[in-house]
Amino acid sequence: MVKMGKDYYSVLGIKKGASDDEIKKAYRKQALKYHPDKNKSPGAEEKFKEIAEAYDVLSDSKKKDIYDRFGEEGLKGGAGGGGPNGPGGFTYTFQGDPHAMFSEFFGGRNPFEQFFGHGYGPEEDMETDNPFMNFGMGGMGGMGGGRPFNMRPGGPGGKLEKRQDPPVTHELKVSLEEVFSGCTKKMKISRRRLNPDGRSTRSEDKILTVEVKKGWKEGTKVTFPKEGDETPTNIPADVVFVVKDKPHPVFKRDGSDIIYPAKVTLKEALCGCSVKAPTLDGRSVTVTVQDIVRPGMKRRVTGEGLPFPKTPDRRGDLIVEFEVKFPERLSQDAKDTIARVLPTS
Repeated sequence: MVKMGKDYYSVLGIKKGASDDEIKKAYRKQALKYHPDKNKSPGAEEKFKEIAEAYDVLSDSKKKDIYDRFGEEGLKGGAGGGGPNGPGGFTYTFQGDPHAMFSEFFGGRNPFEQFFGHGYGPEEDMETDNPFMNFGMGGMGGMGGGRPFNMRPGGPGGKLEKRQDPPVTHELKVSLEEVFSGCTKKMKISRRRLNPDGRSTRSEDKILTVEVKKGWKEGTKVTFPKEGDETPTNIPADVVFVVKDKPHPVFKRDGSDIIYPAKVTLKEALCGCSVKAPTLDGRSVTVTVQDIVRPGMKRRVTGEGLPFPKTPDRRGDLIVEFEVKFPERLSQDAKDTIARVLPTS
């Protein structure tokens, strides 16, 4: 009868005859559960080493075949396995680094911090729909290591290439006065940066300077390449600022035009009026109307709007949009007078 010694299948929580994919999946789950950086319970370090040894044997077809036939002692050249040199002269001793195996399996020098930065504890089932656990299982020699979700194959010699994270977008709020004259905005961001060891990260602040040009339209984008978070396995995201207009107390914006709502009385609307409309540079322009002012009527003052972004020496228009204020009440005499002078059709 073969003396099995260690039960590598039991260590990984699988049954004898498990497929290669099941062995890889079991290693992934157990290694994450007992990694000593996360699992602080007594014996976690030793368990982590046992898991690495079990995977080292069961993921290699030659070692696995000998183990299945002769057990641990046969694999390591002991009794029941063909003498001191093992079956067929083969002998095995686990000399690997469990931490290096873990890192190589997950395709990065320190992928562990990415997974457990999202609140997973050592006793939680890692076979969930967690997007940070979405690995493709590809061959990496005898390791059968997976690729992290933000890595892709195709580098020189089949090495893994880093993939850039999606852009990080922020609003850049500007007033119409700032768009009119142009301005400089200094934006403070916080980001993660790699330490010299290439594994751990630190938090740092950086000031990004945005030169707002005259006439920039809402939606204009300013991109700072690779200023996002940096980890051992990613290319930092671009940081993008998108121009957003601040609400203005007087004007509304329509592209390079500005709209000024001018309120006039019913008498002014009927009898003619002059309106002093303010401008963005602190002046005022007079708009005279001798016709009857209908609600929503507009008058355009050429060249008093915002600069055109591509030709800032030219400007859009100031649009005066009339609003007629009707009286709350009229005396009977006023009603009689209006009835006599206004046409009936």
